[in-house]
Amino acid sequence: MTQINTEKDSLRSMRKTKKRRKFLRYSLVIFVLFILGAAGVVASEFHRLNPLNHFNHLKVIGTTSTAISGYKEKSGVFNVLLIGSDARKTDPAGHTDSILLVHADLNNHRYDVMSLPRDSRVYMPGIGYTKLTSVQYISQIQHGSKQGVVDAINSISNLTGVPINYYAETNYWGFQDMVNAIGGIEMDVPFNVTLTHPWYKKNKNKVITAGTQSLDGEMVTEIVHERDSVPGTDFGRQELQERALIGIAKKIMQPANITKLPALSRSASSFLVATNMTTDDFVSIGLGVKSDFHPQQQIKYHQLKGKSMVMYDDVLKRDNDEVVLDPVKLKEVVQKYFTN
Repeated sequence: MTQINTEKDSLRSMRKTKKRRKFLRYSLVIFVLFILGAAGVVASEFHRLNPLNHFNHLKVIGTTSTAISGYKEKSGVFNVLLIGSDARKTDPAGHTDSILLVHADLNNHRYDVMSLPRDSRVYMPGIGYTKLTSVQYISQIQHGSKQGVVDAINSISNLTGVPINYYAETNYWGFQDMVNAIGGIEMDVPFNVTLTHPWYKKNKNKVITAGTQSLDGEMVTEIVHERDSVPGTDFGRQELQERALIGIAKKIMQPANITKLPALSRSASSFLVATNMTTDDFVSIGLGVKSDFHPQQQIKYHQLKGKSMVMYDDVLKRDNDEVVLDPVKLKEVVQKYFTN
């Protein structure tokens, strides 16, 4: 009897062992399938967000009546317009205060930046000739903020011949918040800057000396807004904007900040007044530049010179100081750095 019970116990034990083995085997299969499935999703997402796939067959914003001759879009290459507005919190309409046109080539890790003087003479359809800085303001007053951005983009495209794929507009507070969100920046200030028209009264006549400075959002924004005390006024301010851009790029692309790109892009509404860039766009850019980013070598800055002339302004209905860009030099810069 004891032997029979022992055999039954042994049989039960074998059955339990087989069940445990079968359960473990099925569990292992399910786990492997889950891993493979997850890997497939990751691979699919990586393929989709790969800059060569993501930045391909891009739309052009607005119209460009003077498009670059022979321009052909390449995958991984795009043009983005960065606009700084002087709009106050109490006034939704603002002038285009700073204009940076960026040609990003993620294949060759090269980023050409062209700064346009805010007082550049441009043609505004239906109105006539005026300063570039006035186009967005007039259009906002007449047609609303969204159309104001589109009309500014059209004016810049028609002036330069560069088709624009993306835009991002910020104002004083958005720019300040963005710099603060990444913990401030190191900025190579090329010359002494005296704040003659600061946003905050407490900063009146404060001097930022030439050299590498650790700056928070408030002070970076004060510096890039200054023009009366710097060499070349508007052209000096453009150089300050370029140095700030390099400082921001270096800080954002630090390893500790790369992982913050999706979160930063999701909170872009607190930094940007308007943009057509998505979270995927920001993440794809991060994937494209993070492995080999040396901003001081790869960001190439091109400043357009022009003649200050007194010309009739169709908006003001009187003569006004405007900057007339050299069309030959403009075409040379565009064809050399914004078509390849």
